[in-house]
Amino acid sequence: MAGNTEPLSPRAKLAVTAGKAAAAVSRAAGRGSGSVIGGKVALRLDPDLLARLAQHLDVVLVSATNGKTTTTRLIAEALRAAGPVVSNALGANMPAGITSALAGGSDAKFGVIEVDEKYLAGVARDVTPKCIALLNLSRDQLDRAAETRMLAEKWREGLSGSKAVIVANADDPLVVWAASSSQQVVWVAAGQAWKDDAWSCPSCGGVMQRPGDDWYCGQCGFRRPTPTWALTGDHVLDPHGSAWPIHLQLPGRANKANATSSAAVAAVFGVPPQVALERMYQVQAVAGRYDVVSFLGRDLRLLLAKNPAGWLETFSLIDPPPTPVVLSVNARGADGTDTSWLWDVDYTQLAGHPIFVIGDRKLDMAVRLEVAGLDFRVCETLDEAVQSAPPGRIEIIANYTAFQDVRRRVGN
Repeated sequence: MAGNTEPLSPRAKLAVTAGKAAAAVSRAAGRGSGSVIGGKVALRLDPDLLARLAQHLDVVLVSATNGKTTTTRLIAEALRAAGPVVSNALGANMPAGITSALAGGSDAKFGVIEVDEKYLAGVARDVTPKCIALLNLSRDQLDRAAETRMLAEKWREGLSGSKAVIVANADDPLVVWAASSSQQVVWVAAGQAWKDDAWSCPSCGGVMQRPGDDWYCGQCGFRRPTPTWALTGDHVLDPHGSAWPIHLQLPGRANKANATSSAAVAAVFGVPPQVALERMYQVQAVAGRYDVVSFLGRDLRLLLAKNPAGWLETFSLIDPPPTPVVLSVNARGADGTDTSWLWDVDYTQLAGHPIFVIGDRKLDMAVRLEVAGLDFRVCETLDEAVQSAPPGRIEIIANYTAFQDVRRRVGN
């Protein structure tokens, strides 16, 4: 539990040291940050290490299909107003990556941890969090992740005995159903742009009614709870009815929603909304997302979109036509190898933009755009796409490993 400062056992210290050594070797070999391999080595030597590392921390867990990494960063910035924070800021969000992150934070007071949806219940058991933020659930990595309702059921079962304060999005029926088994829930009206995974009631299977921003099941009466925090325009409305302005350098409505949930989490730890939101302004980019970089004499803005819900939000961010857009999609292990989700995305929203297609699965994307009736050009490389694009800042939209490929190429 937080507050217990019992020193690490010799075995735990050995595991931490070995993990850091393995990570250093991985970095030296040019294989990334090394956080995952370092965590795997450490956990092999001490399977209880994650729990031991978290015992002196007040822990926040953040889980969702979209927005985990950004929200984790915003919460971390907010909580730094109250003490040192350790966080898996680069998004290594399975037990090995989380263990590596916590191993580097011996002086921290707070642990702000992004957790992959599938691992949430297990990590929550290990680290005894004080707060868990649940943002959304939608289809993603169809070959790896469970169907969304099954994932919600895992959350519901895994969190039913938790003493953590659950900060949950009242606008996502799957999240509400998952959180409803918990003892303490703070409901946030954060919105839900993508609704195609929540038309049937997760409780009884009935058809969900969605008048305006409300929702309810006509069969069993399962309905949207009354939120105590809300995003209204450019303000966060707190439980006392006070409206606090959101000033973010990150673009789009989705990030205002992330800031609203983050302010609700910060309040659990005694950080007032005004202080929390002011600190969030410092965040300009998150693991390369939203960065504007110069490449081949052009300005490129890097945007990550991994699934239909994420693409929908990203389309709302891009500059209007005729801004050129480069789309890059891979289907490697970290992306999920099933690209059928491309057919769930409404690419007609890109009409009027010069479109360039790259990535491992550029032909899959080309077929999808052809059916949507859009003009586009398939390119072999990012360099070719950038050199072929008409004047103006170029928007790059890529899924996970394609995004990493782009960052490496542009030196970001």
